[in-house]
Amino acid sequence: MKKLSTLVLLIALVGVVSTVTAAPSWKPTKTIEIIAPANPGGGWDMLARVVQKSLMDEKLVEKNIIVVNKPGGGGSVGWTYLKGKKGQGEFLAATSTLIMLNQLLGTSELTYKDFSPIAMLQAEWIAVAVAADSPYKDIKGLMEALKANPASIPVGVGPSLGNNDHLVFLQLAKAYGIDPSKVKFIVYPGAGGEIVPALLGGHIKATVIGLAEVLEQHKAGKMRVLGTSADKELDFLPGVKPFVEQGTDLVFPHWRGLIAAPGLSPEQIAYWDDVFAKMVQTKTWKEQIANLGWSNFYQNSATHTKYLADQTKVFDELLTSVGLKK
Repeated sequence: MKKLSTLVLLIALVGVVSTVTAAPSWKPTKTIEIIAPANPGGGWDMLARVVQKSLMDEKLVEKNIIVVNKPGGGGSVGWTYLKGKKGQGEFLAATSTLIMLNQLLGTSELTYKDFSPIAMLQAEWIAVAVAADSPYKDIKGLMEALKANPASIPVGVGPSLGNNDHLVFLQLAKAYGIDPSKVKFIVYPGAGGEIVPALLGGHIKATVIGLAEVLEQHKAGKMRVLGTSADKELDFLPGVKPFVEQGTDLVFPHWRGLIAAPGLSPEQIAYWDDVFAKMVQTKTWKEQIANLGWSNFYQNSATHTKYLADQTKVFDELLTSVGLKK
């Protein structure tokens, strides 16, 4: 297993921007299509529509942009459609860690290698939280108690094992010398809607969950966020240190980005590198993601491709170590 310090490479990657000084030798010649591989209203759909608005309002592209929803298969229906557009730079699709996890968990044969990775664009952060009356005040306290008696601290996770939240806690456990297979996870298919009442009711002792799902309970004094997977302390969460400032080299963005059809030329990729490097600096983009509670987390095509390769190895080893990948 690689050291978790591999993941802190993310810190160095934040804000990496590709600069294209010469006029691009390729540009779209027809309507640009952004595929949201899920129903309207979800994270992929929201990302696609924020990108659409930002690019058009800021006049960063000359052609019209449409968003097309193609739900199903945890993203694989939309991505399969994209795969059929080989070499056509006008077709993009929203993506996330599922482009790696689906294949590793055996639910899809598609991997990032089947496409042209374009960019990571935004991130949400994952939190470890306990009830307000919990004896645990920080990550170290919780993890030391868990190491001493794993069965005594059931940890809520949802909607299934193998997702981002689960993987974050597995990595924390390994960092503290805890056998990840010993952690007692309680799975809640309803995710936050079931986990929060379970934690407040004492049915579980901790949870690993999207920060937005426990933020209001934390602010109301009903729950305590012990740490987050962010790269720095968050302005809207004062006093809560990220894992990386609590002695663990773990930065983990619940990220979303864009992939393009397979077989794009260097000129096509350079065009999108230029466009998205500009987009993430615009007022429209920054206002839109702030309204959604997202963080700017940009990687250009080359950086993002390397990130996907590195993270696939990390996820593979993690999932194998806890028996989720045979």
